[in-house]
This record gives sequence, C-alpha cells and structure tokens, in this order.
Amino acid sequence: QVQLVESGGGLVQAGGSLRLACVASGRTFSSYTMGWFRQAPGKEREFVAAIDWSGYSDYFANSVKGRFTISRDNAKNTLWLQMNSLKTEDTGIYYCAGPITGIVAGPGAYWGQGTQVTVSS
Repeated sequence: QVQLVESGGGLVQAGGSLRLACVASGRTFSSYTMGWFRQAPGKEREFVAAIDWSGYSDYFANSVKGRFTISRDNAKNTLWLQMNSLKTEDTGIYYCAGPITGIVAGPGAYWGQGTQVTVSS
C-alpha cells in the first residue's frame, strides 16, 4: 500500500514559478515510474510529466515541455514538479500518481489528493 501526499500549490502570476512535492509512504515507491497529472475546471484529467524509477528518464506533455521539470529522490520517497514560466492555462488541480505506464495510470495506480495551482493573468 502506498499513500501519496502533494503540497506546494498556490496562487501565482503568469510567468511565475511553483514547485510541487509529492511524498510517498511505502517501500515500493522507488521501483515505480511516477507521474504528475492535472485537471482543469470542466476538463478531463490529463498527463503532465513522468519519471522512471531511476530518475534518469523523463517525459512531458507537449504543453509543458521546456517549462516544467520532474525529479525524484528515492531515499526521501519524494517526487517533485518544478513549474516555470507558468501560464493561465496551467491552472488546475495537480495530482501525483504511480505506478504509471507511458502516460497512463492504470486501475492499480495510487493517487494523491491533489494540490491546487492557480495562475492569474
């Protein structure tokens, strides 16, 4: 069993930055490919970024490529999402999840409760 707790969301102006964190409980975190997803008001949840268990391979949605970075520290059971040059369209609830395959979190994946990110113009 893995529990995920996100933090770091908030209100920021367009062009600003935020760093989200996801702390996991459970010993299997280090073996999972982990990801970040987001859900904007009135829209379906979408993939944002993912990182493999080693931390050496990552991939991003085209909408955030070049602006967001993802990292992890398996010793601290922590996943981060650094978000720079934020846009109003980045507004939404951000969730960490894992394990994921590609850009999909399957039915057995664990999810955090989400953290709100609001980008103002």
